[in-house]
Amino acid sequence: ILYHTRYLNLAFVYFTVLLKKCLMVSQFWKNYDAKSAYDGYLTEENKIRRHAKIMSGILERHGKKKLQEIEKNCQSTISARGINFRVYAANNRAEEKKWPLDIIPRIIPKSVWNKISKGLAQRVKALNLFIDDVYNKKKIFKDNVVPKELVFNSPYYIKECDGFSPKYKAWSNISGIDLIRNINGEYLVLEDNLRVPSGVSYMLENRMVMRDVFPELFTRYKVSSIHQYANKLYHCMEECIPKRTENPHMVVLTPGIYNSAYFEHSFLAEQMGIALVEGKDLFVENDIVYMKTVKGKLKVDCIYRRLDDNFLDPKVFYKESLIGVPGLFKCWKKANVGIVNGIGTGIADDKAIYSYVNKMIVYYLGEQPKINQVETFLCHEKKDRDYVIENISKLVVKPANASGGYGILIGARASKKEKDEMIQKIKSKPREFIAQPLEILSTLPTITESNIEPRHVDLRPFVLSGKSIYVTSGGLTRVALRKGSTIVNSSQGGGSKDTMIVDV
Repeated sequence: ILYHTRYLNLAFVYFTVLLKKCLMVSQFWKNYDAKSAYDGYLTEENKIRRHAKIMSGILERHGKKKLQEIEKNCQSTISARGINFRVYAANNRAEEKKWPLDIIPRIIPKSVWNKISKGLAQRVKALNLFIDDVYNKKKIFKDNVVPKELVFNSPYYIKECDGFSPKYKAWSNISGIDLIRNINGEYLVLEDNLRVPSGVSYMLENRMVMRDVFPELFTRYKVSSIHQYANKLYHCMEECIPKRTENPHMVVLTPGIYNSAYFEHSFLAEQMGIALVEGKDLFVENDIVYMKTVKGKLKVDCIYRRLDDNFLDPKVFYKESLIGVPGLFKCWKKANVGIVNGIGTGIADDKAIYSYVNKMIVYYLGEQPKINQVETFLCHEKKDRDYVIENISKLVVKPANASGGYGILIGARASKKEKDEMIQKIKSKPREFIAQPLEILSTLPTITESNIEPRHVDLRPFVLSGKSIYVTSGGLTRVALRKGSTIVNSSQGGGSKDTMIVDV
């Protein structure tokens, strides 16, 4: 009897502990709102999604207090590693800021990512073929697939590139494709970034920091590696050298330490083991690019440029540029140096051109798009312009050639004055604006000062194009840290998360 009584007591204690644990689990997500948008962790019924169950268990076991401690450790690690970015205030004063990383990762099943990856590779392949066609045969205009005026009136169309084709017809060697998930959980392409896309260094640093401060995630999940990116980029640059050489010399060309993405320029140069240079470190002689060294001149075979087209060569573009290399453009056109990304790629990440990408995929590849994009209204077309003006309260209006989230008007949140001002801008310069329906960006659990709450996110994977195409396993997840905000750009208060592609 004594034995059985003891056994029953132990069973009761075990049952009580288990019951408390179950109550804690439900309590953890009790006030979490997963109904206003598609959430990556919870369904509308507040049930944990299959791929997030392990992560949810880890979060619940730690509890909010312990997670806050890990978050503090994360910020300390970021400070110690010197991970930062620069923002400029209205008075043009630069301010260094610590990179904001939230410790609750984005989790995507590998089976889902494989489909997305194929769609991204398809899209970038078509975009590169489009750029090459624009500067050479111009067949897409003759077949009336894309209006030629739309391209030739773009500020990023470089007439001097006509007749030139880089190796493998790879113009945008490094592409950053912005994805969102809509209210139904469908991944959509929101934007193409093909000139000098940034953010990949933060994707890599996020993973390094997370391995340091939250190692348990990588023992519980089988996570796809992302650390081969620098090696892939190095070989992509090698492939894009026009004339093969046994001992190639490559460089990262930066505008300098005051550029907002300088941390990334320095990071990538270090990771690849190549020189980080400014325009003053390079010179041209007999249409060959050389780097100044203490031992004399050194021939440069490929340049990863982080300068906009206008500043690259004062002999061809902006005459007052002090950060470019005089004569560089001619060297590139003579195939004496490779430049990634190619000059003139901006014609394909013009937001007005974005609306034609699905047609490009069908036209150049004979395939249906594997990943959809957001419906877009072109304000230079009267029918679309009238619709945008009449329905501006329901739409998001964007400058066709701006980046960083600047100049965007979200109609549902704009004042009457702001909407009236935007309408006047559209009427004045319709070619410079596009509009899209307000997609409700998906959310992920994010640590706030006092709780864990849903915050809107997007995702920027990176695609390398040379002889072949490589898509990163995931990308940079950007988070709108302000409650209710959908502006994820770090320059406007956004943060980031590690993106884990996992076998589940």
